[in-house]
Amino acid sequence: MTLYGVGLGPGAADLVSIRGREVLESVDVVYSPGRLSRAVATEHVPESRIGDLDFPMTRDAEELRRAWKAAAAEIAPAARDGDVAFVTLGDPNVYSTFGHLRRTLDAFHPDVDVEIVPGTSAMTAFATALDVEIEAGAGLALREAAGGAAPTGPDRLILFKVTDAPETGRKLEAAGYDVRFGRRLFMDAGDAVVTDDPAELADRDYYTLAYAERRDLDTSRATDAFDVASADDSATGPRNGGDGAETTGGDEDAAADGDDAERAGDEAVATGTPGEPPESGDASGSGGAVADGGIAELAEAAEHGDHPGSDRMEERR
Repeated sequence: MTLYGVGLGPGAADLVSIRGREVLESVDVVYSPGRLSRAVATEHVPESRIGDLDFPMTRDAEELRRAWKAAAAEIAPAARDGDVAFVTLGDPNVYSTFGHLRRTLDAFHPDVDVEIVPGTSAMTAFATALDVEIEAGAGLALREAAGGAAPTGPDRLILFKVTDAPETGRKLEAAGYDVRFGRRLFMDAGDAVVTDDPAELADRDYYTLAYAERRDLDTSRATDAFDVASADDSATGPRNGGDGAETTGGDEDAAADGDDAERAGDEAVATGTPGEPPESGDASGSGGAVADGGIAELAEAAEHGDHPGSDRMEERR
């Protein structure tokens, strides 16, 4: 039998993957480390199948280790007898508390089988929410920015845990970055905010992130050279036939164009003429090593893998 680590995505119940939903519906118990992940899980399973785990609001490493040992001791027997799930916002392997549970099980209950079901992380969902394009070949670094911190260096940064947005924004702007902020993106619990003005986010909220891009960064792309007006005219304007009459260039013209393209392609293959290589997919992000450490998280912060010494939520939401 198996323990599934299920990523719930950025917070909206309908952004849980199909596979994640199927696992949640099939397991005997769904364990949740916090209120927000529980709220998403209960959109897919009844309350009676939710197993709540208690984590103390402390930074004491030894006390947190005891809490994780107790959680593993509760989960392990259920995972031996049947299938169970442990849910976390985002992805189980990205800024997640699930790694602590897996290490604790490996140490004290190595016979428990573990399988991970990925989820959409805020580090990718932010691009849609903030209307930011990270084009092929671009570098992107992931950093924490709690307590007014403002890491710099890479051309593009995603900053998590921006608990003092005005201070972080001030420092980044002084360092030559343009910054856009997002709060509680895609979360059903709470209104999402997207803004260029950090003053709008002066109150502390753990679920705030920022995208920073160097002000002088060259972001030109091949398709930026298109003349939009000319493209619109060529796409919608009339075409003249040989007798001066306007034609629409329908199926016959399209077929002729296709034949020409096919012949050109055949000739290229026959003669060995090289074509342009296809665009590559996602590029690897630069930097962005995520600090590990600590054992458990405080309240909602538990769902994202905080550790002793990091800035945390001050009260349980």
